[in-house]
This record gives sequence, C-alpha cells and structure tokens, in this order.
Amino acid sequence: MSDALPTATRVSDPGIRALYRLENRWQAWLDVEAALARAQAELGIIPQAAAEAIARAARLDRLDRARIDEGFARTGHTIVPLVWELGRVVGEPHGGWVHWGATTQNITQTGDLLVLRQAHGIFLRLIGEALTAMADLAERGADMVLPGRTHGQHAVPATFGYKVAVWIDEMLRHVERLHQVAPRLFVSMLGGGAGTFASLGEQGPKVQAGIGRQLGLVSMTVPSRALGDHLAENICILGLLAATCGKIGREIYTLMKTEFGEVEEPVPPGTVGSSTMPQKRNPKLCQDIIAASAEVRAMVPMALEAMQTEHEADRTTSLMMDTAEARACIATGDMLSRLGEVLRGLRLDPTRMRQNLDLGGGLIMAEAVMLQLGAAMGRQHAHDVVYDAAQAAFVEGRSFAALLAADKRVTAHLDADAIAALLDPTAYTGLCADMARNAASRARGAARDNLL
Repeated sequence: MSDALPTATRVSDPGIRALYRLENRWQAWLDVEAALARAQAELGIIPQAAAEAIARAARLDRLDRARIDEGFARTGHTIVPLVWELGRVVGEPHGGWVHWGATTQNITQTGDLLVLRQAHGIFLRLIGEALTAMADLAERGADMVLPGRTHGQHAVPATFGYKVAVWIDEMLRHVERLHQVAPRLFVSMLGGGAGTFASLGEQGPKVQAGIGRQLGLVSMTVPSRALGDHLAENICILGLLAATCGKIGREIYTLMKTEFGEVEEPVPPGTVGSSTMPQKRNPKLCQDIIAASAEVRAMVPMALEAMQTEHEADRTTSLMMDTAEARACIATGDMLSRLGEVLRGLRLDPTRMRQNLDLGGGLIMAEAVMLQLGAAMGRQHAHDVVYDAAQAAFVEGRSFAALLAADKRVTAHLDADAIAALLDPTAYTGLCADMARNAASRARGAARDNLL
C-alpha cells in the first residue's frame, strides 16, 4: 500500500491514511461480523444472545493483538486469525456462531466498502472546500482579462474567472458521479464460498439484506465474488477526478512560470525553494497535485485488470483491486487537500496578465478585426486581408495596427479610431464574466447543499 506523497509540504493529511491502516480495516471487518450476527438472529438462524455477545466483543480493543499477529504469521490467512480471536473472546456457548455461513471475501469486501464510504465522505468535503475557493476565484477573476491560449499560443482574450468556470463545471460532474455510484458501490455481500447462497439457502438473501440494513448498504443482487465492475467504476471515477485536478495543477504550475507570472500558489514566508538558489519560489503544491493525480490515474488500468477474475473467485484479482483502491484513495486525499490549499491562497496578478496580453502587439485581436471586415467584404476575403497583416507583423516584427492602417482594403471600411477600438482586448471577452459568475453560484450551491 502506497503512502502516496511525502509530507514535505505544510498541508496536513486529510485522514485517508488512517482509514487504510490495517487496524481500521480490521475494525470494519468486525463491524460486518457483528452485523452478520444481528441479521441472522433476526431470522432465527443463530440465538439472539449469541448475536448480542458477538456484537459486544467485535471491538478490536477487546481482542488480543498478540494472538492475532501469531495467527496471521502461522496461517497466512486474511481473516481466520481475527475470526478465531473474536470467537475466543465471545466464549462459550456463543463463540461458535461467529462468521456463520460466511466466507472471507464476504466480510473483507463488505468491510472495506465501509472504509471506502468514509473516504468518499472526506473526498466530498474536500471537493466542497475546493469548490468554495473556486467560487471566490471565479468572482475575483470574472473581469480579469488575460490571453486565451490554444495550442500554446495566444488565441483570443479570455478572463481568469472563465478559466475557473471551466474547472468548476468539470468538478461538479465529478460530484454527480460520486453520488451516482454510491448505490452501485456500497453493497453488502454474503453469498458464501462461491456466491451461491449454499451455506444459508433461501434465507441467504434475507441475511445479506439484513447486513445491509445494519450497515446502511444496499444488498447485492448476485453476490458473486467474481464481480468487480462496481469497485473498478469507483477507481475510474477517482481517475476522472484526478485528471481534472492534475489539469488544474498543471495550469497553475504553467501560469506561475517566470515567463508567465500571472498567478502564484501560496508561498508562505520562510518557504525554501532550493538549497542552492535562494530566489526560488517553486510550485511545490502544484507539483504534489500533478504527481498524486498521475498515481491515481495509474490505478485505473490495474482496477480494470482486476475485473478479470477466474471462475467464481480469485485472490489474485482481489489483491490487485484492494491495492488499487487504497493507493487511489490515499493519493486522492493528498491531491484534494493540496488543491484546496492552492485555490484558497492563489495570488492573481492582473498587471502581468495585461502585459502578456500586449506581447503580440494586438495580434490577439485578429479575429475581431476579421469579423468586422467580414461583415463588409465576406469572411474569407477578410481572413486573407488580416492574415497578410498578421503574418507580416509576426515575421517582420512590424506593428499590426500600422499594417492594418496602411492597407487600403482595410481603410476602405475602418478608420484609425475603429482599428484602435478593435485592437482593445478588454472589449472582446465574450460571455466570460457571465459564465464565471454563473459557475461561482453553482459551485457555492453544490458546496452548501450537497457536500459539506
């Protein structure tokens, strides 16, 4: 199991590592054992007194850790020593009813989904915090004009708030996905050794449903140990979420480069960027986000491969899925905690944004000039005229405005004042500000109503 990112930054661990500690997983398994006993007692399969005794004993702090560890060392089995110790602590006459009719994966997979549900709660909280910070940024930057870039080149003007609106729109769909997957993902499983309900017969589905009620889970329709699509779907969703976070981290990393200088992630006083270069103000948090995003996405192929279970069960694929889930969840927690820190403390530099807008000497406004001319001479003719001026300005280092003013095909329709007005990038941002403010409103609503 990966620890994901080192704790070199000042951002705290959001708590996912603790969830995936073996002891926490054991407690989740014990919770399932208790739920199993209660559900069976309700149906008269085991005595009510036995269920009560099992539930009382199913606390890790009541068990002998040394005995459990010795049992694992001797048997090499995932859960048997834990079941033995639980039965010992329950004692006679009820200890023999522990784990009745269940197989290992029934308990471990159901218990691990309890852990995963806790992780999802943390993810949604962190996303809610990120969306709130994005809403603030979208509003602050709604009218903050910068170069829109396509293929790494200046395209047309945009605003920083519009960039954030794109992030918000994508992030809100991930929230929908996390909510939508819940009834498919958080399910109780009690099919027995091969998922056939042979050990409990007709009462098997009722026991499984009872476990679900006890734990707040949906009951699997077919409790096959070979089913992994719901587990893989979760990791695919985390991969999508990671792709968005990585993209945001990379965008901020790029805009923070010395040559851009339009934004800067939080760099608290005393932060050291280099042991040899005192001037460095490095994008440490963004680098963490990008790295964690890559780790999460790398787990997606493993999760899909783990769906290739042979026959009715295969421990190989279970191990693969468990590893993919734990690594993806820990890295997702690291990634989201750092994303929130970056967004809350992001410094914007509108002066530098404007300087960058002007780097092309008005070339970023070529589309606006073309469309204005096109209304008089047709789009393609206008494109050819503006193309000639734009390419000459770039290749020869001449003034775009002067070239336009010297072209009779242009001056036949536009005077000097009209050309100057068309070259103003602040007048050509379309609906950027509206989209930014609308996205901010949606982000706040989602954070307020669905997440926190």
